[in-house]
Amino acid sequence: MSPRNALNGAQVIVDYLIQEKVPQVFGLCGHGNIQFIDALFERSDELKTISVHHESVAGFMADVYYRVSGRPTATFTSCGPGSANLPISLGNAFLDSVPFLAVTGNVPTSQFNRGAFQELYRHYQADFPSTVRSYCKKVFQPTRGEMVPLAVRQAWKTMTTGRPGPVVLDVPFDVFMESAAEEAPNAKAWNGNISSRCGADPEGVVKAVDMLLGAERPVILVGQGVRYGGAAEELLRLAERLQIPVAASASGLGAIDCNHPLALGLVARAGHYQANHATRQADVLLALGVRFDDRTSSSWIPGYSFTIPPTRLIHVDIDPEEIGRNYPVALGLMADVRTFLRQLHGELDRRTELTKRADARKKWLAQIDIYRKEWDKFVAPGFSDDTTPINPQRAALEIDKALPENAILVSDIGVHHNWLLSFCKPKRPDSLIGSMGFGPMGFGVAGVMGAKFAAPDRPCVSVCGDGAFFMHANVLGTAVEYNLPVVWVVWNNYAYASIRGLQRGYLGGRELATDFHDPVSGERYNPDFAAMARSCGVEGVRVDRAGDLGEAIRKGIAANKPYLIDVDIAADINPSGAGVWELPGLGRSKPGIGTQFEPT
Repeated sequence: MSPRNALNGAQVIVDYLIQEKVPQVFGLCGHGNIQFIDALFERSDELKTISVHHESVAGFMADVYYRVSGRPTATFTSCGPGSANLPISLGNAFLDSVPFLAVTGNVPTSQFNRGAFQELYRHYQADFPSTVRSYCKKVFQPTRGEMVPLAVRQAWKTMTTGRPGPVVLDVPFDVFMESAAEEAPNAKAWNGNISSRCGADPEGVVKAVDMLLGAERPVILVGQGVRYGGAAEELLRLAERLQIPVAASASGLGAIDCNHPLALGLVARAGHYQANHATRQADVLLALGVRFDDRTSSSWIPGYSFTIPPTRLIHVDIDPEEIGRNYPVALGLMADVRTFLRQLHGELDRRTELTKRADARKKWLAQIDIYRKEWDKFVAPGFSDDTTPINPQRAALEIDKALPENAILVSDIGVHHNWLLSFCKPKRPDSLIGSMGFGPMGFGVAGVMGAKFAAPDRPCVSVCGDGAFFMHANVLGTAVEYNLPVVWVVWNNYAYASIRGLQRGYLGGRELATDFHDPVSGERYNPDFAAMARSCGVEGVRVDRAGDLGEAIRKGIAANKPYLIDVDIAADINPSGAGVWELPGLGRSKPGIGTQFEPT
């Protein structure tokens, strides 16, 4: 006979989270996870439990918590609809390579395939794993208590190694209660000594250096692999050492201070002219942790964001599936970007005449400065516009100016995100956080609370559309309950304005289901978000002049309590830039500045 087990399945999971130094878990109760919550109660002095009012909010909080802190956390949800509310935030984390452990409850194993309350059984018993297979890295479903220790340690390793991503640990109700082990697995022994910071092929490193040193018009393109991979310091050193300008995808902005002379800004369909025009003319493009999605790549139409070939692409990514997905490579290297950059510096240490090579970039950088001046002239009028509703470009400027140096700005998805990407200038990798893979509404509304848990001493501000905020207004209650001094700036344009812009641009102005109107007067309609906030115990104010927006944000941060600013923003202007976007079958947009580049 084996000795009597001391810990049940829920206790093993909780103990493992504590060993991994998880400070809090985010989730929502249900009959399927009450035993797990009881295990959290037992260890509440070591692991804090944060209760939310919608399961997707828990996932978004865990997501942004990692983006700010660099440490994964966990969520807990119940069986059936409780966990079915989670895939939207799982998918967001999965496509943006963000890890968190989703502990989901399920029906008891003795009730599998009997159609118990909230069981998904019509195709396969207790089949929540099929629901989320496309939304996460892997699903583990232990069906006996003794399987839990193996499942939890393997789930954590899968989540954090290689290309990170969320993992689901789906636990039947009785397995939470069954004896599992005398003690939880030793987290340090199993996972503490694993490194996924693989280097590139040494011959490939030499070739990459040869290509960069031989280039006349080199550009570095960075994605979030640089930001969340902790490679910003090595990137800056390389750029300065070889005098190579740095452009960024939307997910890479902030990897280098946007005010740095070598920072080109955003490459995208609405990208900055100096960025798009440099990357599409580059003879060598070093891409670090970039997916080359359609928005970054101007729908892969040559001559707007990139011209590959003849541009020779060096593509470095920890996931080989991304290399060669959308562009052929002159050199593709599977590697952690920070390790790769350190390898580059090691190889450069062995080279001579680097100063001479860097001086050769002066002509290229001078040409880029001309493009930068053209962009500044193109966008200048929007910065001085003082109309009501507020010009969105002016709003983005005022938000950027009002934020302290150490602030964290978490953007939701929507037209406002495009304006922020174009006209905010993040100074560090975690200054501006957004979602560019799955793009779910609510990411910034809820995620700002995860940012505050990760960085309690830093100002945390969410800029979110009126549509996304109304979907997730339950966050007001959570902020009050946990005394989270976050600031929501509701970009209120009385519409799903980014989609209305597509109707106007691609459908001849035939608008339907995108505006919010009073049924009697026809006037634009939205709830009074400031009053809604006050009803929840959150300070709420209304702003309709650009000159008042910055001061409202400063007051909101200084209040050191939950704060909402309802801002009246014009919905009839969309951001424009040097790239394009195509909706197949409907047509292609036109660049606001510049033309399609054709190599000679």
